[in-house]
Amino acid sequence: MSTHQHDEHEHSHDHGHGHGHVHSHDHGNSQGHPAVNNGEAKPTALKDPVCGMTVTEHSAHQSTHMGRTFFFCGTKCKTKFDANSMQYMGEHTEKPKALPAAVGTIYTCPMHPEIRQDHPGNCPKCGMTLESLIPELEEDENSELGDFQRRFWWTLPLTVVVTFLAMAGHRLNWFDMSVQSWIEMALSLPIVLWAGWPFFSRGLQSVVNRSPNMWTLIGLGTGAAFLYSLVATLAPQVFPDSFISMGRVAVYYEASAVIISLTLLGQVLELKARSQTSAAIKSLLGLAPKTARRIRPDGSEEDVPLTHVHVGDLLRIRPGEKVPVDGVVTDGGSAVDESMLTGEPVPVSKRVGDKVIGATMNTNGALVMRSEKVGSATMLSQIVQMVAQAQRSRAPMQRMADVVAGWFVMAVVTVALITFLGWGMFGPEPSWVYALINAVAVLIIACPCALGLATPMSIMVATGRGATHGVLFRDAAAIENFRKIDTLIIDKTGTLTEGRPAFDRAIPASGFEEAEVLRLAASLDQGSEHPLADAIVRAARERNLQLEKPENFESGSGIGVHGQVRGRQLALGNTALMDQLGVSVQALMTEAEALRSEGSSVMHLAIDGQLMGLLAVSDPIKPSTPEALATLKAAGIRIVMATGDGLTTARSVGARLGIDEVHGEVKPADKLALVDWLQKQGRVVAMAGDGINDAPALAKADVGIAMGTGTDVAMNSAQVTLVRGDLRGIAVARKLSQDTVRNMKQNLMFAFLYNALGIPVAAGVLYPLTGWLLSPMIAALAMSFSSASVIGNALRLRRSH
Repeated sequence: MSTHQHDEHEHSHDHGHGHGHVHSHDHGNSQGHPAVNNGEAKPTALKDPVCGMTVTEHSAHQSTHMGRTFFFCGTKCKTKFDANSMQYMGEHTEKPKALPAAVGTIYTCPMHPEIRQDHPGNCPKCGMTLESLIPELEEDENSELGDFQRRFWWTLPLTVVVTFLAMAGHRLNWFDMSVQSWIEMALSLPIVLWAGWPFFSRGLQSVVNRSPNMWTLIGLGTGAAFLYSLVATLAPQVFPDSFISMGRVAVYYEASAVIISLTLLGQVLELKARSQTSAAIKSLLGLAPKTARRIRPDGSEEDVPLTHVHVGDLLRIRPGEKVPVDGVVTDGGSAVDESMLTGEPVPVSKRVGDKVIGATMNTNGALVMRSEKVGSATMLSQIVQMVAQAQRSRAPMQRMADVVAGWFVMAVVTVALITFLGWGMFGPEPSWVYALINAVAVLIIACPCALGLATPMSIMVATGRGATHGVLFRDAAAIENFRKIDTLIIDKTGTLTEGRPAFDRAIPASGFEEAEVLRLAASLDQGSEHPLADAIVRAARERNLQLEKPENFESGSGIGVHGQVRGRQLALGNTALMDQLGVSVQALMTEAEALRSEGSSVMHLAIDGQLMGLLAVSDPIKPSTPEALATLKAAGIRIVMATGDGLTTARSVGARLGIDEVHGEVKPADKLALVDWLQKQGRVVAMAGDGINDAPALAKADVGIAMGTGTDVAMNSAQVTLVRGDLRGIAVARKLSQDTVRNMKQNLMFAFLYNALGIPVAAGVLYPLTGWLLSPMIAALAMSFSSASVIGNALRLRRSH
C-alpha cells in the first residue's frame, strides 16, 4: 500500500467486526446430538455464526443467556458476546456467513423487562400479559386478546340482564325477591367463574409469588362481593334483620358481574393499544424485501429467498427494487432512496465502490452489488434489535413508580379493611352492607395498573418514534438523560465532515494544464490503495479523463509515490519527497499554504524532475452540519470540537463552523480526559463521534452519540446512534427526550392524582358532607379508563417532531 504523507493526523476507522468468534449451542436442538463413530460419542461440533470456525461443547469459554449456552474460542470472543449478546443470539448456522437461524420467540413483561421466558403467559410480578421481545411482522393476533374478547362478548348479555334485575326487578315484581336472588346467582355464575377466572387465577398467583398487584385487588373485591351474595342467597338466615332490604337479604351479584365485564373491556382496549407501541418495529421489519436476485458464477441469474443470501454474493438490483442486504456497489450507478432508514428525503447517488444499505429503494438505475452483511448483521436488523432493547429497558424515573407500587397494594388492602370496619361499626343502617360495598369500591378503584404503565408505554412509543427519524436510543436512561445535556464535544472527521476524502482542486504550474495534472496524478495513483489516492482517481474518472497504467510503481515511506507513465518519470507526494528528488516547490508555495489553511491535504506532482502542479484533497463538511450546530447553539448548548487532526486544520474548520472552542492533535486518552474535566466542572456532557479513537470518550460521556456511518466500536460504546450520521439528529433526539419525559411525568401525575382522589371518595370520606358514595361498578369503569388514558397519552408521542 502506498502512503501519501498527510499534513494532518489520520482519523482512525475500523469498519470490521473484530476478530471475535461466537459459538452457540441450544440444548434440545437437533444440532446438539453428538457424532457417533465406532460406537463412541464425540463432542458436538458447533459452527461459528460469523466465520464458520468449529469448536466443541468442551470449550472452556462459555456463557449462558436466555436459557441457551454459547461456546467461544477464547476470552476475547466471550467478552465481545457478553457486551452485546443480542447481536449474536441464535446465530448458529451450518453455512458460514449465511442468514442466522431465527431465535425462538422470547416473551417479556412491559412493566418488568427482567421477566423473560420462551412461551406466552403472564408476568409473575404484575400479572400483565407477556409480549414477544421482538414482534414478528406477520404474527398471529394476540391469543389473550382473542380470549378476553370471547369472554367479554359471551357474558355481556348476562351482565346486562343481572344489572337490569338488580336495578328494576323490585319495581316490576316479576318474581318473588328471594327467587330473583337465585336467578341473579344463576346468571352471575358463568360471568364470575368463567369470564372472571383469569383474574382470580392471576390474583392467586400474586399471593403465591408474594407480589401483590392489580389482580390482587380485583380478585379480592369481586370475590368478596360474590361470596357475600352467594351466602345471602343460600343461607339468608345467618344475616341479621338489618341486612334485609325489599323482602330479601341484599345481594350484589351485579357489582361482581359489571366489574368483571368492565375489567375485561379494559383489558381488551389495553391489549389493542399496547399492540400499537410495536408498530414502529413492525414497520421496520416490513421494509426488508423477501427475495434477492443473485448472479451465479456463470453469469446467469436467479431469484432466491433473502435467507439464502451469503456474504460475498453478487446481487442485481433493478430500478424500483429494494436493496436486499448491506454491501458495496460493484457495477452500475443509480440514486437510492434511503429515507426509510435514515429519514433523509433526498435520494443518494450511488456509484461503484459506494456502500448501500439493505431495505433502501433503488430508484432509476440498475446496480450490481456484493453483499457484505446479511441476517442480523445488517443495519436494519441492528436497528430492530436496538429499538427492541431500548423499549424493554427501565427508565430511571420508573424506579420511583416501582417503589411506590410495591407498597401500594398492601396500603390499599389496609385502607379497604379500615373502610369496612369503620362503616360497619359507625355507619348508618344497614351499616355492614355499606361497609362491604365501600370496601369493594376501594379495592377496585385503587388498581395500580395506570401507575405501572406510566413510563414503559412512553418509552416504547418514543423509541419507535426515534427510529423512524434515524435516532436509535440504546435504553430508556438515554432518553431520559438526553434533555439534560448542556455541553457537546464533537469529533471532526466523519462527524462534522463526510469522513471520506474528496478531491478539491488541482493548481498547475506555469506551462501545464489543470486537467493534465489531475490525469497524470490519477494514473500514477491507480497503484495505491490510500484514501487520498482513491479520491484523486475517483475525481479523474468522474471527469472522464483517460487514465494510463503506471510502470515501476513504488511508494515512499510515508512521503508519497513515484513511477512511470508513457516513459515519463512522475512523483506525487509532500514537500519531503520533492526535496528528496531535488524538485523546487517555491513557485506554488503561497498556493500550498492557502490550501492548508483551508483544511486541505496538499500533494505536489513532479514530472521528469520539474514541478507540474499541486493537488488538494479535503474532507468536506457535511451539508447538514452548519444547520445542526446553529440549532444546538440556539438551544444554549456549549459546542467543543476535539479532533486528532492538526491544529491548523482544526482551527480552519472551527472558524468556518463558528466553533470557538477547538482542540487539535488530541489522542483517545485526551478526549477521555476532556470529557472528565468538563464533567468535574458540573457540565452534563454529550460526546459525538464515529471512530475507534472516540470510543473511550463516548463511553465516559453522560450521553455518547455515535454516527451510524462510523465504526461498530463507536456504536457499541454510545447510548444513542444517529443512523445517517447527521448531527441534526441530535436536536431531534433532544426534542424527543423532552417530550418523552414530559409525557412520563403527565402519566405519573395522572396515576397518582387518580388514586389520591379516587380512594377517599370510594372509602366514603365525602359522604358526611355531600352524601356521595362511589359504586363499585363506577370504580371499575374508572379503573379501566385510567389505564386507557395513560396508554392514549403515551401514543401521542407518535406525533412528536
